[in-house]
Amino acid sequence: MSRRAPFVPDGVPVLSRGRHRSSRKGACFMEMASFLAGERWSDHPECTHPVLATLARCVNDMLDETHRQRLVTMIPEVVGLNPDDPRVTTALVLTTARAALPVAAEERQNVMALAILNAEGILAEQDGRSPGQLSAASRAALTTAPAAERWARIHLARMGFNTAAVRPANAAKVVALAVDGIARACVDDPEERLVTLLRDGIDVVAAFAPLAPEPVRVTWAVPESTPATPEPARQARTFAR
Repeated sequence: MSRRAPFVPDGVPVLSRGRHRSSRKGACFMEMASFLAGERWSDHPECTHPVLATLARCVNDMLDETHRQRLVTMIPEVVGLNPDDPRVTTALVLTTARAALPVAAEERQNVMALAILNAEGILAEQDGRSPGQLSAASRAALTTAPAAERWARIHLARMGFNTAAVRPANAAKVVALAVDGIARACVDDPEERLVTLLRDGIDVVAAFAPLAPEPVRVTWAVPESTPATPEPARQARTFAR
């Protein structure tokens, strides 16, 4: 499926937290993406890379009502944004961990530092580069938590790079933990940071996928009725839906 260029008309729906059994009950970010893609109503549509979808669901749920509505203009951008390049998952782990490390609670910084170093090493191998070099963005993030970096380097020296950590299911857990860490951080602007993180995540994935040649206009008109399905129990906010 080709990626759709963003266009959001007036009268867009109001996003809300969590899953919804049908469009009549409300919609979260990824449920609206499933609607725009013409898929079955779901917050796990096939049109979007699964780890990016995790990031979108988590950010959607962690924002307050005002900041959540700022995400609406990004929804069309994730429709069809599902490249199969294996580096996408690794790049998303790296992006979210770098955002979380400087502000996350101390007990979470070790995980974020390890995620950064592991992802950097795996990306280097995937690109055919030497795994010993860090990007400037990763270096800057690690500088904010030197103790966590030391712990992560010792762990990697003993265990080596872990490719299993950047498989989609495990990467989604890191992404969810990073979002939760930012949301709970003792900073003045956690919501702003989360909005920016989703923006960055979409841009990272888009770098691995070509844009559609022509803009695709989307309609936000909701059908009069949609099949209702039992609403699964909502998981704890720390974990991916």
